[in-house]
Amino acid sequence: MNRSDFKATRRLVIKIGTSSITHESGKLNLMVMETLAREIADLHNRGIEVLLISSGAVGAGVGTLDYREPVQTLPVKQALAAVGQGTLMHMYEKFFSEYGKKVAQILLTRDVFDDRLRYLNGRNTLLSLLNLGVIPIINENDTVAVEELRFGDNDTLSSMVACIVNAELLIILSDIEGLYEADPRNNPEARLLFEVREITEDMETNSKSKGSSLSTGGMYTKLMAARMAMSSDIPTVIANSREKDIIRKIVNGEKKGTMFIPPGDRIQARKHWIAFGSLSHGRIRVDNGAQEALVHYGKSLLPSGIIDVEGEFERGTIISVISDRHKEIARGIINFSSEEIRLIMGRQTDEIEGILGSKDYDEVIHRDNLAIT
Repeated sequence: MNRSDFKATRRLVIKIGTSSITHESGKLNLMVMETLAREIADLHNRGIEVLLISSGAVGAGVGTLDYREPVQTLPVKQALAAVGQGTLMHMYEKFFSEYGKKVAQILLTRDVFDDRLRYLNGRNTLLSLLNLGVIPIINENDTVAVEELRFGDNDTLSSMVACIVNAELLIILSDIEGLYEADPRNNPEARLLFEVREITEDMETNSKSKGSSLSTGGMYTKLMAARMAMSSDIPTVIANSREKDIIRKIVNGEKKGTMFIPPGDRIQARKHWIAFGSLSHGRIRVDNGAQEALVHYGKSLLPSGIIDVEGEFERGTIISVISDRHKEIARGIINFSSEEIRLIMGRQTDEIEGILGSKDYDEVIHRDNLAIT
């Protein structure tokens, strides 16, 4: 895959961050919003379906209320989002209507992706809007989301939306040029990486930066979003929103920002939901032998490879599988409760019935219900 392939894009997800569409005062940057609407409208006129993930509700609320205190608590943030979301959508509707485009507001919380039926219903709604020629404008529902129902940032949300609608390209616009080999704020000679084929642990470690005071995402969350999209064979470009005609340049194949190139093997839709759409309800730690069998040989998880269980969960829930170094390697639908696993972990499959009194499965997680993350 190379950038010239972007010219054939027919379904595109664009994410723009709070820092890109607000001034330092917290008020909306109308010039950026108008330029964004014009670029997207022009892509739409070319026959490209576009979904826009837009942050900025909290920032718009800060500007509308002239709120001068630090935004530190969730209730205050939710109140500001309630005020700002209306302002944000009003301006988008105004700018898009000037170019003859219809928009729809979609506010999502994490549980939409956690439940398989809601996940499919959400997908059908988005696809129906695209079929109607509407441009969906999507944001996390900050007004009602509590911690366990939050995406954490709109970078994650943009990648999940790109996967759910089978987008052909994800563009994440921010106030940075892309991914550098080191933090350019500390090292002015740091080199911009134009292409990334694998997101390494070093990249993750070097990217643990925070977003602006009104946003939650930094480069780390963008890397995680790119990794998620790559797993579904969707290329991602991280670029600077302030560059003129940046979206058009990217779609036309110009060398702008950092391009994350997928390996070319798409995760099945159901396994993608297991890996990224659903919430994890517990953790199982496995030894090196089990990790090797799961990751490299496509095997099921057996009780003999389990060395620890964290949390309380029932059969049929989704849990994380972590390595001996406490790093998540997979997620899957569990065949035993946490209480049962604690009794059989480290044992052979022919011992299960004698320990539990009955046996429905040999596998703790069958490979068909396991997604490598």
